[in-house]
Amino acid sequence: MAAEAGGASAAAPSLVDRYFTRWYKADVKGKPCEDHCILQHSNRICVITLAESHPLLQNGKTIKSINYQISANCSRLQNKVSGKFKRGAQFLTELAPLCRISCSDGEEYTVSSCVRGRLMEVNENILDKPSILQEKPSTEGYIAVVLPKFEESKSITEGLLTQKEYEEIVVKRVNNRPETS
Repeated sequence: MAAEAGGASAAAPSLVDRYFTRWYKADVKGKPCEDHCILQHSNRICVITLAESHPLLQNGKTIKSINYQISANCSRLQNKVSGKFKRGAQFLTELAPLCRISCSDGEEYTVSSCVRGRLMEVNENILDKPSILQEKPSTEGYIAVVLPKFEESKSITEGLLTQKEYEEIVVKRVNNRPETS
C-alpha cells in the first residue's frame, strides 16, 4: 500500500502545476536573461517569482541581501491591505520594481511586477532566509502576490509568454551562446 502511494505521488502534478498557469516575461527591462515567472491562479491572483533561467538561479550566486525599499518614500514592506476591496494596497504598473536583490559578487538585480494590479503581499520570509529564493523559487521563495483589476485580468497576459514560447527562447539562447574553451 505504501509503495502504491509513493508511485502515485511521483506522477501527480505539483500544487503549482495543478492550480496555476505559468506565464513568463523574458529579458525584463531589456536586461538579458533576467526573466520573471508569473504564476496566475484561476481566481486571477498572480504570484511573482524568478524564472528558472534567471542568473540568480543559474550561476551558483550567493544572495547578500533583499531590499523591498524601492526609494526614499516607497517601501513595499509598508503595504497594508485591508477589507473586501483591498484598501491600502499599493498599485503597481508592469515595470514597477518590487525588490532589489544584491549578491556577494556585487551584482544587483531588480525584480519587477510584470503585471498591473494591487500589491497584496510581499514575501518577508526571504528577508530572513534568502536561500529559499534560490532553493524553492516557485513556492516558498516567491517575491510577491499581485491582484490585477477584474477588468484587466484577461488582458494582463497579452505581453507575457506561455511556457512553450519561453522554453523556445531559452533553447535559442543556449544555442546562440559562444563556446568557451
